[in-house]
This record gives sequence, C-alpha cells and structure tokens, in this order.
Amino acid sequence: MSEKKDYYEVLGVSKDVEASALKKAYRKLAMKYHPDKNPGDTAAEETFKEIGEAYEVLSDEEKRAAYDRYGHRAFEGGMGGGGGGGFHDASDIFSQVFGGAFGGGGGGFEDLFGGGRRRRDPSGKTRGADLEMGLEITLEEAAEGCEKELKINHEASCKTCSGAGSKKKGGGMKSCTSCGGRGVMMRQSGIFVQQTTCPECQGNGQIISDPCGDCHGTGTTEQSKRIKLKVPAGVDSGNRLRSTGNGDAGMRGGPAGDLYVVLRVKKHDVFERDGSHLYCEFPVPFSVAALGGELEVPTLEGPSSIKVPAGTQGGTTFRLRDKGIKDLSAGRKGDLHIEMHVEVPTKLSSEQKEKLRDFAESIGEENSPMQEGFFEKAKRFFEF
Repeated sequence: MSEKKDYYEVLGVSKDVEASALKKAYRKLAMKYHPDKNPGDTAAEETFKEIGEAYEVLSDEEKRAAYDRYGHRAFEGGMGGGGGGGFHDASDIFSQVFGGAFGGGGGGFEDLFGGGRRRRDPSGKTRGADLEMGLEITLEEAAEGCEKELKINHEASCKTCSGAGSKKKGGGMKSCTSCGGRGVMMRQSGIFVQQTTCPECQGNGQIISDPCGDCHGTGTTEQSKRIKLKVPAGVDSGNRLRSTGNGDAGMRGGPAGDLYVVLRVKKHDVFERDGSHLYCEFPVPFSVAALGGELEVPTLEGPSSIKVPAGTQGGTTFRLRDKGIKDLSAGRKGDLHIEMHVEVPTKLSSEQKEKLRDFAESIGEENSPMQEGFFEKAKRFFEF
C-alpha cells in the first residue's frame, strides 16, 4: 500500500491556514476534480476522494489537532479522532462547505444530503452555506446607526439551469454507480472498516443523469452582488449582524444560507468608548481653571457648553448625561465624561514672567490645598 500523502499538501495549504482559506482551497480542488467534470478519469476520482478525506480532518478542530500531533497514525486503531477507526462519515466536509459553517443552528450537510446518520432529500436539494464578512464603521455611525452597501461574492443559483442542476428542465436522476445507490462507501484498512459518504452523490445514492455544464449538477455558480445592510444605533466592535438569505444559494433548488457581518468600530481621534459611555480629555486654559468660566466642549451631537468653577484642578471630570451611546440591551444612552487637563503656558515674555513671579509671591498657602495636603502626607511618611 502506498504511503498516504500529507493532508496539507493534498489541499495545497500551509499548516497555519485559517478555516476560510482552507474552505476556499477545498472548494477549488473539489470543483476541478469532481467526477462529473472528469467522466471516466479514475485518477481524478481518486484525487477527489483524497481531497475530501483531507478536508474532513483539517476542517475539524479536534481531528486537526490529533493529525498535527500524530499524523495519519491518529486515525489508525482508534488512536485519535473519528471514534476509533478512520473516517466514519465524510458529511462533515460538506456541512462546512455547503451549510452551517458560520451560523451554527441547522442547515448543515446533515440536513442537506442525508447519509450515514440521517437520510437526505433524494432530490438533492440542500441548504446553502452561511457566509461571514467584516465591516468597519466610524464611531459616529455606531452611535447613530447607518445603512451600508456591501459587495459579496457567493454561490448563486446557476443562470444556465435556473438552479436545477440539470441540462434540461425536469432532468432525471439515476442511481449512483460509485456506491451502488447506497450513499456510502466502505473501505477496509487492516482489521478496521471505514465508512465514508460517497463523494460522487454526496450521500444521496442518486445523481443527476444530465448535469448542467456550467454548474456540474450543483445548481450554483460563483457570482457577486450588492446588498444593503441596516446597522442599528449602539453597535460595538465584535457585534454580528445577520442578513437572511444572502449567503450561498442552496444546491439544486435548496434554500439559501445567511450572511453574517462582523462589525469593527474605528478608533476615534477625540473620544474613547467604554460600553455606552464616552470619555474625552479636554485642555482647559490656565486662566479659566483659576478664574472659572464657560467652555464649549465636543459631543457626538455637536458642541455643548459647560460651566467651569473657579479653582478647577487638573483631572476634574464633568459628566454630561445622555451624551454617550445607546445601550442595545437597556435602550438608553450612556454619559459623556469630560476630564479637564489644565494647560500651562509654554512661551512667556519677560514681562509676563515677572508678573507671574509677583503673582506667585502674593498668594498664600491657603491657595494651594493640594500641595499642602501632599507635603503633610510626605512628612508623615519620612518620620521615623
């Protein structure tokens, strides 16, 4: 028996490949070596089975971890994944490629094709895969809500066959010759018998008798389209929005999957966000801090005035109620916290310096309460 190839080499990916790139590599190879596209080519059929086996392992976190540690030995004699004895059901491959890959909650290959653990729809109808993409928005857009236009690449209903998968309307089905209509294939390895979902019919036991030349019987082809997405007020980085029905189209007329959009809010130049609250460091002139006055400070809704009492110290924080961001769960807005940073003049004329020295000599210790309190604490600290 020839030595099994490295699964990463089979799919043409590196060992640190991410799930999305792994899925893309599998899709490309599966389409290239699909038996419908290579009729009578036994080498292509073997390659198709090989890449399916590789993807089944590498797309499963536990199996991949076992494979990275033990190699192919992980699946011999019950050493690692698969419940002892190889690949018990290759439908896990297609659950990630054709359904339920991101959204969880149903619509995976088990619901689509049927097979070892559950009977599939004999017509071959399958739910399309869920898709996921990222979207970056500004803090203002997160606070107010917005509508975005997105361009997505997805598997859409084949225009040639209208999603039927057949060359002609109402095309028929025939028993799969690879598995004899059983939907599964058996392979013996030593004393163990490995059962895998038939890669030819994906567990249906039947295949389309006259597959469409463009989609090769799947009923879908890769296309791009633009959609509009409403972003509600109050969202934050990491929130996911679902756009129903905008994932991959179902195979052979099955329902479409969903699109999940993961949000990322850009860092703001002025404000920092903590949940529904906003924080801002604001420079206050030395004269206003000492004498008091009125300052115009920024908010997401525009400028707002605050009164600064005479003798305001650096670090003093003013709270503006309901000037933060809407809390999605509570439904109310947070607050805006303005922290005062007293600005000390850096360029003084000789005359200004002289006047400042006279001013410093004229004030007593009662006008420096923070300094007085600090030295009292320091004195106690150094006493023995």
